[in-house]
Amino acid sequence: MEETEEKTIELEEGMECVQKGLNKLKIIIEGEPESFTSDEYVMLYTTIYNMCTQKAPHDYSQQLYDKYKEAVEYYILTIVLPSLNKKHDEFLLKELEKRWASHKLMVKWLLKFFRYLDKFFIKRAEVPALNEVGLSCFRDLVYHDVKNRVTDAVIALIDQEREGEKIDRVLLKSVINLYIDMGKGRMDYYVNDFEEAMLRDSACHYSRKASTWIVEDSCPEYMLKAEECLQKEKDRVSHYLHSSTETKLLEQ
Repeated sequence: MEETEEKTIELEEGMECVQKGLNKLKIIIEGEPESFTSDEYVMLYTTIYNMCTQKAPHDYSQQLYDKYKEAVEYYILTIVLPSLNKKHDEFLLKELEKRWASHKLMVKWLLKFFRYLDKFFIKRAEVPALNEVGLSCFRDLVYHDVKNRVTDAVIALIDQEREGEKIDRVLLKSVINLYIDMGKGRMDYYVNDFEEAMLRDSACHYSRKASTWIVEDSCPEYMLKAEECLQKEKDRVSHYLHSSTETKLLEQ
């Protein structure tokens, strides 16, 4: 959509339209059978465009920027965190996967509506881009709140698989990728918040196994079991762990 005819809009009038659009977006994100009509979409888009392209004192770019962040934070605090706090173990992981997907969808919608902030305001004001604000809100309010419980739940599933149980590997890969997403591709969160704990658990797991095998099995049987476990760990890396984990895992 290209620029539209400029119209002076007062702050209260504009924010009322923006809030109405945000309320409907929240309903859509939550999966209700709703959608923006063409008129609603154009009205919201045009209102935000005019509010951030007007000359002072009618340039409300800063207020819109603050409103964007407020909308993301409010959704997280009132919808996302309460839903996660009710879940545990594998159900927590499924809910987190769902909420991260919903968060990305919401930010995608908001970036369409607020695009002229990124175009005109962000560089001038030297503030983080809207996409970065959306990621930071999720990382600061959600990820840091649930990461310990999530790591425990992920490791518990890995241990279940090591004991021969069938688990949802697709879910595990999705959740483990979240650690990398939170670091915007950097491995800090993956290593510090997940990998180190997983490697410690792995070492303890195989230490217990080895103590039993060395008593019960012959040397050839012991070696066969050890080789089988090494192969299964390589398989885990290929299916849901990051490739950088393989060397560390096989050294346990």
